[in-house]
Amino acid sequence: MSDLKSGLDNILMSEEEASNLTYFAFAKANEAPRPVAPKAKGKGRNRFRNRSRSKAKAVAPVGGLPDVLAGRYRLERLLGAGGMGAVYRARDLLHEQFGDPDPYIALKVMSEEFSETPDASALLYSEFALTRRLRHPNIVRLHSFEVDTQCQRAFITMELMRGLTLDKLLCERPLGLPWKELRDVVRPLLDALAYSHARGVLHGDLKPSNVMLCEDGVRLFDFGLSQAEEGVLPGLPQLSRSRFNAWTPGYAAPELLEGGALSASADLYAVACVIFELACGKHPYRRLPSTQARDERLDRTLQAPKNLPRHCWPALRAALAFDAAQRTICAQALRDAMRADSSWLQRWFHRRNG
Repeated sequence: MSDLKSGLDNILMSEEEASNLTYFAFAKANEAPRPVAPKAKGKGRNRFRNRSRSKAKAVAPVGGLPDVLAGRYRLERLLGAGGMGAVYRARDLLHEQFGDPDPYIALKVMSEEFSETPDASALLYSEFALTRRLRHPNIVRLHSFEVDTQCQRAFITMELMRGLTLDKLLCERPLGLPWKELRDVVRPLLDALAYSHARGVLHGDLKPSNVMLCEDGVRLFDFGLSQAEEGVLPGLPQLSRSRFNAWTPGYAAPELLEGGALSASADLYAVACVIFELACGKHPYRRLPSTQARDERLDRTLQAPKNLPRHCWPALRAALAFDAAQRTICAQALRDAMRADSSWLQRWFHRRNG
């Protein structure tokens, strides 16, 4: 991460600002087209940060919650909220009592409206069980699933990440990342996804706001729409996420928007959109719903990003196919393509042939 870290020294947020935005991905604003980014210099950059920070604080809290959950977790600040859930910064009073110098965690609960549905707690537990199955340095670490007996609300505790989500990074770097920085993000992200798929866990909501650059590396998070592949955790309730209409249209594969089942191929489409966007600063299909982009045949004009080495493009192009049958690649193969460095002979050949 050294090349990327040196390139981000002037844009990484303070700990307090980062904690406000850590889980702002739950806000619906992240699903809208990104506004024009301000210049990443001087006061303009600070004004943008202040707007983001104010927006995070302005999100309405989830009603009906006590100040302290399960007699242990004191809610301090709302980090982000959406239609299905909300995430708070909380203080673990037990750890604090025993002298933990950093007793802060992130705590996720279902939204008040959604918590009334019969499957709410089961869906939250499913997220916990599937994410807990993943022990990887580039995937968020979950601590516990608990129920507060006072308000009868289930919740998840997890690490409080501090850093910069990719959607915020793209606002600061509207032309994308050069390859030396891009590979420091893409390779660990694909490592995490390939590992998740190998463990039988599908993410379901891969997008820039669900990936964070932390001091110790890239972190993939928010498995709220995740599902297990067949035969994995068979005792887990089989809940259909499609009926919640929660897919992010600009990153969800066409088959998901048309009512199809989540698959590793759908995750691959989403991560390919993210990689393309990081490489040039623009979504491959203008952030349109994938079904609309397919109907407008936007894939016919798709060109390789200039910041992406040519030997990486065939694999990424295959992952961006609208037709799942044409995504003849897996996360591990895409990861391997991004890891391989072209030889001197390949570079000479490409230069010679324009």
